[in-house]
Amino acid sequence: MEKRRIAIVPGDGIGPEIMDATLRILDAAGFEAEYEFLEAGQPALDKGLPAMPEETLARIREIGLALKGPTATPVGKGHTSANVALRKSLDLYVNVRPSRNIPGVHTLFDEKKIDLVIVRENTEDLYAGIEFQPHPDIAQAIKVITRPGCQRLCEYAFNMVRQQGRKRLTAVHKANIMKLSDGLFLEVFYNVAKDYPDIIADDIIVDNCCMQLVTRPEQFDVLVTENLYGDIVSDLCAGLVGGLGIAPGANIGKNCAVFEAVHGSAPDIAGKNLANPTALLLSAVMMLRHIDQNPLASRIGRAVLRVQKEGKITTGDLGGTATTTEYTDEIIRQLALA
Repeated sequence: MEKRRIAIVPGDGIGPEIMDATLRILDAAGFEAEYEFLEAGQPALDKGLPAMPEETLARIREIGLALKGPTATPVGKGHTSANVALRKSLDLYVNVRPSRNIPGVHTLFDEKKIDLVIVRENTEDLYAGIEFQPHPDIAQAIKVITRPGCQRLCEYAFNMVRQQGRKRLTAVHKANIMKLSDGLFLEVFYNVAKDYPDIIADDIIVDNCCMQLVTRPEQFDVLVTENLYGDIVSDLCAGLVGGLGIAPGANIGKNCAVFEAVHGSAPDIAGKNLANPTALLLSAVMMLRHIDQNPLASRIGRAVLRVQKEGKITTGDLGGTATTTEYTDEIIRQLALA
């Protein structure tokens, strides 16, 4: 049987370290695949290439499946975000970010039962990158919301809710102010909802949503929203359950899917064997489910949960003292029990 091909993009900063840890765990779990390593971020820039080289995009497009580490993006200047280029070029129109309590990872919300998913539009909105400066004192950006973009996003979200056996989908918006753009999103959302009478469909204004998330997060099931709001709200939700170090993510398109850790490249600890690989590992678990490797995904997921629940060997961001290698070794040890 031919092995599954997967594009591997280590990224920069701590990316190579957490990618190595993740692949070690996948190997120990018995996952068989053919990996093709591709460059993005600083390694590409060092060669005079764009942060997301066309060759890398072409190979991911051909392979159809990728696991990606973090890549740094300068603030306010410098090269274009490799992540934005990736999502736009491959039309990865949906970003999926689950957030749930992990036993042993202590937060301000330990007593809450948090198990929610953010479904974020990934190619439009202000992130379309249409900016210009007609005058030194004026900068403008265009918010692009299209009916087809909203349609495919909402159809994906409703389908996901049904497939996962969930009950409720909430649209997050600012249609009270953005009456045309967010109004269009909300119109499409409720039109699509008519085809899913078994799912509760409602909506909430984004600022109220943020307040509700930090007071009663357990009330939410699945949230669907536009690009900018989704970026902010999904990071907020990660903070509810322990931070970006344990937050997985998936970018899904019609013919391609890229799974990635959503945190930054943390150059301050790069090369020091201190990084937490959990976010990338759980992204790999999402990837395994995407390719119908559910038993393997569950086995790795159980191993991660046991390590975190025991709390003896965890990385510094979660209050422990373990190195990346020690944490990885412990998950591999737990796999034998999973």
